[in-house]
Amino acid sequence: MSRALIIGAGGVAGVVIHKCCQNSGVFTDICIASRTKAKCDKFKEELKDKTSANITTAQVDADNVPQLVALIKEYKPDIVINVALPYQDLHIMDACLECKVDYLDTANYEPEDTAKFEYSWQWAYRERFEKAGITAVLGCGFDPGVTGVFSAYAQKHYFDEINYIDILDCNGGDHGYPFATNFNPEINIREVSAKGSYIEDGKWVETEPMEIKRVYNFDQVGEKDMYLLHHEELESLALNIKGVKRIRFFMTFGQSYLTHLKCLENVGMTSIEPIMYEGREIVPLQFLKAVLPDPASLGPRTVGKTNIGCIFQGKKDGKPRNYYVYNVCDHQECYKEVGSQAISYTTGVPAMIGAMMVLTGKWKRPGVFNVEEFDPDPFMDALNKWGLPWTENFDPVLVD
Repeated sequence: MSRALIIGAGGVAGVVIHKCCQNSGVFTDICIASRTKAKCDKFKEELKDKTSANITTAQVDADNVPQLVALIKEYKPDIVINVALPYQDLHIMDACLECKVDYLDTANYEPEDTAKFEYSWQWAYRERFEKAGITAVLGCGFDPGVTGVFSAYAQKHYFDEINYIDILDCNGGDHGYPFATNFNPEINIREVSAKGSYIEDGKWVETEPMEIKRVYNFDQVGEKDMYLLHHEELESLALNIKGVKRIRFFMTFGQSYLTHLKCLENVGMTSIEPIMYEGREIVPLQFLKAVLPDPASLGPRTVGKTNIGCIFQGKKDGKPRNYYVYNVCDHQECYKEVGSQAISYTTGVPAMIGAMMVLTGKWKRPGVFNVEEFDPDPFMDALNKWGLPWTENFDPVLVD
């Protein structure tokens, strides 16, 4: 018997809501809250006859801590699942602290005025959450999220030390548009146009955006160009995985996407610096977001598969060992099941599983944690059960 408050009503939130409703043995009561209550009501209407979970909805501004506190006190959830915007993480954490309620999100906090992805702001809450006796699980999507669970699983079962980790995120899907983003355009474009970086020998090495390119042949997708990006889980894995010398993150991009992005960058449309337009201030990237297709609308038209996983190199009993664990997800299968494309699906399913881990006591301890700090085994079992089965390869092609 557990009550979950889900904050957000976008593509990922839709998957979390569907999955919590499927898992009504754990999630008996669900409140969906967002700035636009009509979006929440739509989910409720769609799901009310398909689940035994009791669904309610609420209007809340996730930037407004007193509003959040009032809602949490009124609804009395056992956990708050934050699938709003990363800019709102700290506000929601503040509200959870005040109400002494467990917290989970899928992406680390970033300030609105600078494309800076790091955990320092949220890690600063460790002591306060510990003192309050509540749990905060950070970055429980796919990457970050499942990639951290994969790393903990590899460390627990196959390695004495892991020296090299390469995280490979491949989207082989096609939505038919010349240019669109598979998740929030603002977050996506900020991430891609930022400088790349990786961790080597305990230090960050910075690269120019898209400077490092590799080609990889992905199971069930084929050969794709992939580019080294900065990604937040590198920071936590460097602390929590023993023996790491280097961690890199690669994501695939098609040529059409990169060409469009370069043109938009060149004319200033990806800028987050406000400009004056007809007497009012606008942020070019936010305007661009408004004219691009809504990622939540891509589901019915996206075909193909995603393949996301981690390649590990290290040692076991003094001998070198390589190991690759990954998930392949089909865009159309996801759409049939929950009405979303695979990008939202691969983020939303792990958020539900992480919340279930906390609610069932498997991942329950006071403080602020990244997923790789918990026992990976029950989470890995749940991935197979709830729609993200994984495959192992003990002789993978390595990335040079």
